[in-house]
Amino acid sequence: MMGKSKTKRKTKKKKPNSMLRTDVWKLKVKSVEKKLLLLTVAEYRRFLKPLVFIVNAEWKLMGNLTDKEKVNYLEKSIHVTSQNTQIKYLYYQKVIDKYPSFRKFPSYLRRAAIADALGIVSSFQTRYREWQSGIRKYRKVRPPRLTAMCQSYPALYKGQQVKYNDDYQNVSLKIWNGSDWVWLEEIPVKGHGLNRHKVIGNQLKSPALVVNSKTCQLSMPVKIKPVKKEDSDYVCSVDLGINNAATCSIVGQDGTVKARKFINPARDIDRRNKRRMMINQKSKQTHKKTKQKFVKGFCRGLYRKSSNINLEISRKVSREIIEFALLHDVKVIVIENLAGWKAKAGKKGTLMRQKFHLWCHQKIVEILSDRWAELGGNVQTINPKYTSAYAFDGSGKVKRNKKNYSLCVFPSGKQYNADLGASYNIGARYWYSVLIGDKYFSRVFVSKSSTNTLRTPVTLETLRSLKASGWK
Repeated sequence: MMGKSKTKRKTKKKKPNSMLRTDVWKLKVKSVEKKLLLLTVAEYRRFLKPLVFIVNAEWKLMGNLTDKEKVNYLEKSIHVTSQNTQIKYLYYQKVIDKYPSFRKFPSYLRRAAIADALGIVSSFQTRYREWQSGIRKYRKVRPPRLTAMCQSYPALYKGQQVKYNDDYQNVSLKIWNGSDWVWLEEIPVKGHGLNRHKVIGNQLKSPALVVNSKTCQLSMPVKIKPVKKEDSDYVCSVDLGINNAATCSIVGQDGTVKARKFINPARDIDRRNKRRMMINQKSKQTHKKTKQKFVKGFCRGLYRKSSNINLEISRKVSREIIEFALLHDVKVIVIENLAGWKAKAGKKGTLMRQKFHLWCHQKIVEILSDRWAELGGNVQTINPKYTSAYAFDGSGKVKRNKKNYSLCVFPSGKQYNADLGASYNIGARYWYSVLIGDKYFSRVFVSKSSTNTLRTPVTLETLRSLKASGWK
């Protein structure tokens, strides 16, 4: 009797996950043109408000529908056509009678407003359901409210509300001039953000028109084409610190270190600290005169400038790390996992405490992870314990120089940069975890012994010893 032949199941190949990033396209408009753009945003928000109320009232019926079905259902309920002669809601008929301009509202912009209203109500329903089930930040927190007067901006569909010229240096927008929807032609674009639209394979999505008293721009989402970066025998290990913003090393699988770099935007750090010193002086003078608590918005401008400079520091440091990694053609950038870490050094009001308070390590990691993922790389975090406390040559604990904390002395008497030694150990810890199969990259010590014997943390010398012993 012949056995049954087993048929192989056909599995669909998974498409690589695409990413969405947003560039800011700044528009160069005249004062008259900006007023028209503000009118357009105001008209869109006026049209959006009644839709939010209708979606909220019909949420029980619409909750189980797909996104496309929800948009079609709501559009049939509010829009009169030759086949749909009567709208469902008398409330909306009264709104149209009050604002006759809604009859001229463009169809694509109407669907964008419906999708916006669905998102607003869906968010409210989710937050309210969590509040009812007891998921709250505080015990007596008030229930969430439906925000009908949302500060939303219209999404513009290509060809219908926005047109681009060949080189994307000018755009044309369909705007509301107070009586009709007309085209505002050839608006110059001052900047395109990171110019992601120029990368072959990237795809522009529908932008949002962001116009207010301070800015006039297009928030341009770009679908990033997935990039596959080849594996390398080297990684870029980064030690984020206070003395140096970042210390980078290229560490190989066999313990070879072929490049190093110190990143320290001292000029920006001085500018930021200068603003903080000005805040400190003003607060002392104000408290000395008034003997009262500071009013809301005290030194608002200085705080804003200080935080913006800190953001720029994060961007510059991330950019230089990426340039260093690209120069040496590595795929993985290794950093310490400092999420939730809080500094204990420095007394209140001291310079040391201020340095730790202004340390923007999390923002650097966030920007670095997003940008490096676009380029096909991977940012891996490792356990930060003892990375800078032990010498990379395996000689034991180091002693920090009290006058210059960035220097340390090994038990062998060798003097070395503490941040640079830490970057070696960070890279070594990554490769050690890869070799022993630790997929969580949480390994700190060489052995897993639970006895009272002193265990040795993984250092660069550990990696070199494994290579010498023939470990593969």
